[in-house]
Amino acid sequence: MKIISFVARCLFIICLPVLLLTASVAWAANSNWLYEYGFEKYSISESTGLAETELEKAADGLISYFNSGEEYISVTVIKDGEPFNLFNEREVGHLRDVKGLFRMAYYVMLGTLVYVLGYAGIRLFWHKRRQQLARAAAWGGGLTIALMVFLGLEVLLNFDQFWRQFHLISFVNDLWLLNPAKDYLIMLFPSGFWFDATIFCALATIVGAVILLVVGTVFGKRRNA
Repeated sequence: MKIISFVARCLFIICLPVLLLTASVAWAANSNWLYEYGFEKYSISESTGLAETELEKAADGLISYFNSGEEYISVTVIKDGEPFNLFNEREVGHLRDVKGLFRMAYYVMLGTLVYVLGYAGIRLFWHKRRQQLARAAAWGGGLTIALMVFLGLEVLLNFDQFWRQFHLISFVNDLWLLNPAKDYLIMLFPSGFWFDATIFCALATIVGAVILLVVGTVFGKRRNA
């Protein structure tokens, strides 16, 4: 039983960084303000010739697509008074792959959430070992912070290399190799946007981890916890 309890606690600790990171990614992917922040910061309306209302339409279309059952995306915007499909065939194919990644992140988030809640419930209401649960949460928070600091250093020191390796590992094709001069997916979301989004996800994950670390440490020291 001690071995099973130890393995279950270790799995709980490991699940916490995964849960916090995937939750941050899901939040970012569905945050209109993050898209709008990038559009404004990188002057996307000026570089693409699309009005701000059309950019908002593009952001809404992407968020809706990532949460829909549709296999392929279709977003129509207006430029110079003429409607056109925003994404070409290559971009549509890549967005299909991106949607697959998001779906996988959602499933991982759900799976880790179920385990974390299940483990916490058993510790709190069955075994009554709240102090051990608090300490495990603190360990999970500390592990998350360490991983995010490592990720942050990788991003800050050489984001381009990090981003390229991410794509090589995540995708089995080269549809992500797009032309920034004509492909709107790149024009809408330049490298700087993805740098900012990556930092945002890391910081959001760290905030959650700090809360776990502080709360877990405080309650872990209480004898009657």
